[in-house]
Amino acid sequence: MEIQLPDLALKQIFSFLDLFGLLQAQVNKHWNRIAESDFLWRSLSLQRWDCSNFTNQHLGTHTWKKFFLHQRRKELRLALAQPHNFIYKVTKNIAYDMELAYLSGNSLTMDEQEKSIICGVSPKQELCAWDVQEGTMIWSSPVHEFYFLNLVTLPQMHLAITMDQKKTIKVWNCQDRDALAILRMPESCYGMEAYLTKDGPFLTVGDAAGNIYTFTLPGLRDVSKVTASQYGIVFLHCSPDKKWIFACGTYRRTLPQVFLTESLLRPSEGSAPLSTCLPHKLCVSACWTPKVKNRLTLMSQSNPEKEFVTFDLTTKRTGGQTVIQVHKIASFQLAAHLESPVWMGANDGYTIVFTNGPYLLLFSITGFLLQRFEDHQAAIDNFWVDPRYVLTTSKNSVHVYMWEEGGRHPYLRSCYRLENIWHDPTTDDCISSVMCDNASIVLTVTVSEYSMLVMYSLNT
Repeated sequence: MEIQLPDLALKQIFSFLDLFGLLQAQVNKHWNRIAESDFLWRSLSLQRWDCSNFTNQHLGTHTWKKFFLHQRRKELRLALAQPHNFIYKVTKNIAYDMELAYLSGNSLTMDEQEKSIICGVSPKQELCAWDVQEGTMIWSSPVHEFYFLNLVTLPQMHLAITMDQKKTIKVWNCQDRDALAILRMPESCYGMEAYLTKDGPFLTVGDAAGNIYTFTLPGLRDVSKVTASQYGIVFLHCSPDKKWIFACGTYRRTLPQVFLTESLLRPSEGSAPLSTCLPHKLCVSACWTPKVKNRLTLMSQSNPEKEFVTFDLTTKRTGGQTVIQVHKIASFQLAAHLESPVWMGANDGYTIVFTNGPYLLLFSITGFLLQRFEDHQAAIDNFWVDPRYVLTTSKNSVHVYMWEEGGRHPYLRSCYRLENIWHDPTTDDCISSVMCDNASIVLTVTVSEYSMLVMYSLNT
């Protein structure tokens, strides 16, 4: 006689399954009904994406299973494509002075016709927005008298935030002519981070005097200020779950700090925001881990030594107070014959990816070489990493890699190369920046006297 488990017990068992396990669990009518339940597929979605605000109204007639599978297909579009699946647009004589940023995001919608929108600064000091699929400029701000120094975007709110030489922060929706909000700062701000929390959208900036300010968006209402260092703050990085903010100054012998974001957003009168120093000097770069959201890897350099150190951050209540605990979980020194990495990235919490000459290297956080990619003949001159992809550029070509799911070997998979079809053999040019979303890849190509945008999009 077949024993049938109660629905609740079966749901609890199935909740431990990943996508592949849940699809394979549909072996009879009873199991199939449970495996199709919104409870399980919503749980999978929440584990993968920040969709806690996504409601049944957003779903419409779709189920959570359809939502999950649709988002996964969107994520895999770039990895499963081939070079002939792309169309590209080139804009010449557009000398962008700063790195570009996506104004659109990998939004969690059921829409198949999403547009990729990027922001950049023109040589006339206009903030511009471009439609990647069409290759056309769709908006520009008035010409600025002062040079822009910094640009960040908050795609979820369709906002761009700039800082100029006059020490002025401006918030733009890239639709109206004028800025939504303007704020003059006492010092120039080098580190800027825009992020969305359950309490709303915020902007945190670090200035040349070592202060960290937090403002609401889009109104730039003052929330908090803390003096973090005697020296300028140049790095500000928010953790994937927005719980932590990493800050590092210009003077490399000072210790980097991590702030509990909530204490910056809800400051207590008479007490400083909750923070801690990381016991590691000479930091030149840092990255959070998308899959282990409280894990942070630092890269330090003290000639001739080059070291990676990985920390986990937690909070603990002791004596009625919350304290931040720092746990050093791994470190290793790079071999002397390897060049000092310019870029680094992480994904699953147990590996670090970085470039070295023409090679892309993947190490474990304990220093074991896991993979070495030799897809470029010349030195890699630019690098991009996000939770899904790694992009490298060299000699006017782009190579696309995809992170494997669940930390399975191979951890990083080589997908394809986009050759230099825009290249003019009579000129000396190089790729100065590269980035991607789920449906496009965008490059800034610098030629001797001008720059151009090269915008690849999937031909759907």
